[in-house]
Amino acid sequence: MKKIINAPESVVDEMIDGILKAYPYHFKTVGTATRGTRSLVLASAPTKGKVGIATGGGSGHLPLFLGYLGKGLADGVAIGDVFSSPSAEEMLAVTKAINGDAGVLYLYGNYGGDVMNFDMAAEMAEDEGIHVLTSLGADDVASGPPEEKEVRRGIAGIFYAYKIAGAKAAEMASLDEVKRVADKAGANTRTMGVALSSCTIPAVGEPTFALDEDQMEIGMGIHGEQGIDRGKLRTADEIADVMLTKVLEDLPFRASDEVSILINGLGATAPFELFILYRKVHDMLEQLGIKVYKPFIGEYATSMEMKGASITLIKLDGELKSLLDAPCHSPFLLQQLQQE
Repeated sequence: MKKIINAPESVVDEMIDGILKAYPYHFKTVGTATRGTRSLVLASAPTKGKVGIATGGGSGHLPLFLGYLGKGLADGVAIGDVFSSPSAEEMLAVTKAINGDAGVLYLYGNYGGDVMNFDMAAEMAEDEGIHVLTSLGADDVASGPPEEKEVRRGIAGIFYAYKIAGAKAAEMASLDEVKRVADKAGANTRTMGVALSSCTIPAVGEPTFALDEDQMEIGMGIHGEQGIDRGKLRTADEIADVMLTKVLEDLPFRASDEVSILINGLGATAPFELFILYRKVHDMLEQLGIKVYKPFIGEYATSMEMKGASITLIKLDGELKSLLDAPCHSPFLLQQLQQE
């Protein structure tokens, strides 16, 4: 294992310390003395009368989740160890710190540990008079059939929910309205990923799974969860064709639909490879009469140093387009979020 780290047990805290030192005017820490640096909120939080948006999850996915703290995005985040959920106490600290007396939306990926701890934090927040609603990201079509969407994992497509819910909250909309648009974004978002290599959790020191040099796996999760097809490495066009076809069939997307595309790198995929994927995805959609409104290409949800990518489509209408276009700012995502 080759990583630029000190000790495996300190990687998360040292990463967060580096982020705080890089962006001292953007973030502040809240919570307990022992774990406070893993509960972060915007330096300006709370905003009176504004719905707060809280997110979180395991480390190892930058810019998810810390990268989505910003104006017009999320207000607070709780971070766990690598691929591990944050505690309910950390989430409660975030919730209290971003509460502007308009309620708080929990927006995070559909994973068992996260659901358990976020639900516990919501109960504790309600006991303290803070109304909490939840919207789950569950965009991974490989992790469950269409009739069982409730079991699906949340992966890179949660980007759209952050952007759209954050924009709605910035309009000083009610908690019910912010949840409605977050749910609407999620219901119209589908993602499929492909892995070409594993990643190594520092505390483990060995690859999470094994793929031969000439192998790939379609549908693998961002923690190394089993995909739907392992086989020989295919060309970029063949990979795009397989992944996009499954995404298109799932909603389904149809001719005359208008979509935004997210081509996401998983941590070790060169940008030029992502644009090769985008080229094929764009051409396939054009041939089907599906209009591309706005593409996002880069790293939005990674898996340590995993080699691979994911393709996300969101079906848009006038409301979602307007919220997608609303101004926002994050020091992690400044370039990507300003694409025209």
